[in-house]
Amino acid sequence: MEILAFGGQADEKPLIEHAFRDHHEIRCLGVFLTADTAPIVAGYDIVSSSVNAELGPRVLGILAAGGTRMIAQRSTGFNNIDLHAAERLGMTVARVSYYSPYAVAEFAWTLALAVDRRIVRAAHRTRDFDFRLDGLMGRDLRGRTASVIGTGRIGEVFARIAHGFGMRLLGWDIAENRA
Repeated sequence: MEILAFGGQADEKPLIEHAFRDHHEIRCLGVFLTADTAPIVAGYDIVSSSVNAELGPRVLGILAAGGTRMIAQRSTGFNNIDLHAAERLGMTVARVSYYSPYAVAEFAWTLALAVDRRIVRAAHRTRDFDFRLDGLMGRDLRGRTASVIGTGRIGEVFARIAHGFGMRLLGWDIAENRA
């Protein structure tokens, strides 16, 4: 079966090609799937899309007319896909069921620490051989309050990391997490 992958980043391409090697033929494109790029899908059974794809009724209609039967979204989110239109056209839609909650929560904390400790500014200065400390003061996280909106898998891990920093926690979610 032939698969056309849209919106593949440079670091994604070898992973995608390796995952399908020995199973399916796959072609990776760096452009996003839109109404303008959809016509090139003709003849491909499966389209792999990124969250940046525009998969409304118009694009889905173009894909279906070209013989596409399945969309495999490379993200957990799928709000860019008109599921009702896909169903009407007889198309199957698949997505990533979830990412590692640890990877996502740890990355979020990496960004938070970079902001708090002004890491980017410090790195730029160091690169320029400027070792002044003024304007680089961060604040301790211990004793501060972290608010977590969404206490599912990722939010729970994020909160556990905050707890490890000695922070007070506030959490909210539509559904209660009893963990």
